Amino acid sequence: MDKQRDFVLRTIEERGVKFVRLWFTDVVGTLKSVAIAPAEVEGAFTEGIGFDGSAIEGLSRTFESDLLAYPDPTTFQTLPWRGDIDPTARMFCDITTPDGEPAVADPRNVLKRTLARAADAGFTFYTHPEIEFYLLKSSKYGPEGPQPVDSAGYFDNVPGGTAHDFRRRSVRMLEDLGISVEFSHHEAGPGQNEIDLRYADALTTADNIMTFRTVVKEVAIEQGVYATFMPKPFSDKPGSGMHTHLSLFEGDANAFYEPGAQYQLSKIGRQFIAGLLRHANEISAVTNQFVNSYKRLWGGDEAPSFICWGHNNRSALVRVPLYKPNKGQSARVEYRAIDSAANPYLAFSLLLAAGLKGIEEGYELPSEAEDDVWALTDSERRALGYRPLPASLDHAIEYMETSELVADTLGEHVFNYVLANKRAEWRDYRTQVTPFELYRNLEIL
Repeated sequence: MDKQRDFVLRTIEERGVKFVRLWFTDVVGTLKSVAIAPAEVEGAFTEGIGFDGSAIEGLSRTFESDLLAYPDPTTFQTLPWRGDIDPTARMFCDITTPDGEPAVADPRNVLKRTLARAADAGFTFYTHPEIEFYLLKSSKYGPEGPQPVDSAGYFDNVPGGTAHDFRRRSVRMLEDLGISVEFSHHEAGPGQNEIDLRYADALTTADNIMTFRTVVKEVAIEQGVYATFMPKPFSDKPGSGMHTHLSLFEGDANAFYEPGAQYQLSKIGRQFIAGLLRHANEISAVTNQFVNSYKRLWGGDEAPSFICWGHNNRSALVRVPLYKPNKGQSARVEYRAIDSAANPYLAFSLLLAAGLKGIEEGYELPSEAEDDVWALTDSERRALGYRPLPASLDHAIEYMETSELVADTLGEHVFNYVLANKRAEWRDYRTQVTPFELYRNLEIL
């Protein structure tokens, strides 16, 4: 760590960095930032930067509000969108109390705790997210709703189009920040795009997602458009998900891979999927944390609505991708419910905890879904045991508040704060009188 700190201090001097932004997230997953001068960085490494945690969503209680942010030198990067004028860098922070204990409500620490549990069992957790978002002409909207930047569709090539230039610029910036991109393309909705990050350990991926959102927002501003990670901005267009590929490694060996097994999927892999399925409803208020998230889950367009798994079945909640010969290290499972607005630290913590529970308890994996789950009738789905995901945030809260797994993983403070925050959001939503109601009812009732 000392070598990494020395590298940061040397790089700041050599590149003439004028500001260093210290980044962390609140419990909802909003990025927070405080800028310090280069002269303060060495002290920040050893003594932290103090701030009032009670002013940050869910981070601490008023009577214990003093917190310290310690920058993680392994996350140091210069910010490419700042250019050569007042070069600026960033580091993610770990949040502690004044006596040096990890802050119980720091989402990054929640994930670190869960990863440590996996490490105790001999596992390293890797994730690979496919992040969807919409590009709009503006954040403003009129009676016709938000206006997308184009009318293109899935994989469309739009020469000279906004989205084409946008993706090229975004990918270049991400690569400059050390974030490897695997794919980028236009998605199915008008103005909808997808950029897939290459797989990495879960903590690195969560940091990368927070950086990714910032890059996308910055490039959009630069190009005179607006980017949104709202799960379902259009009622009649696809929502924005963040399908995430998950794998466990034991040392250098992929624990999900077993040559000769069905789909080359090991017993550990099958138990991990069983854990995801059994606890899917309990973790939904975190993987799908907004009222709007459930418009995506129940709005069609390939979003999963029922709890089942399948081999290369895109209607299932958990998909086992097609096996590539001689690529056992790439064995993985894909969780398809999580959306692009989730707090990645908390969401990855719960996905891992659910999978580990399946391994620890030896959960039995139910039969796979071979049919298009959406095409089945309700009675057929019931007969096959495909339970529905929560239909609303309210339903998700009901599942979460009785979940030992979620409470144990998040810790008491985060668990209670998330529940309070989501209950307040549902209460505010429930009291709204929407244009839909006025249009349907005002003149006829």
